[in-house]
Amino acid sequence: MSNLYTVLQQIQEAPGMFLGRPSVSDLFMFLNGYEFARSQMGVELDEDELLFFDGFQPWLQEHFGVQSAASWAKLIMLSCADERSGFHRFFGLLDEFLGRSEQQEGGLNIVEEVLR
Repeated sequence: MSNLYTVLQQIQEAPGMFLGRPSVSDLFMFLNGYEFARSQMGVELDEDELLFFDGFQPWLQEHFGVQSAASWAKLIMLSCADERSGFHRFFGLLDEFLGRSEQQEGGLNIVEEVLR
């Protein structure tokens, strides 16, 4: 099974194949489905995937200086004009998040894997 970051790279390159359109809200729902499907199949998330699912939302709240129960997709949309720009903004923010995590987690090579 593909790693989350491989799937995200494929989505970034061809959003229409996976989401129908480049949309941060549709991406959010896709990733919720990804996490749910893994749990239903009894396939645990790996350490790098847990980093995203457990850490991206709190990091984004800190990054934007907000405390909210809103999803990370809705937080991103606060600074975007439309779903397409939110979709592209997500990947920029993901790169920042992974770069920060790489430094704090002692050298995870996730960033290189995502950008390959």
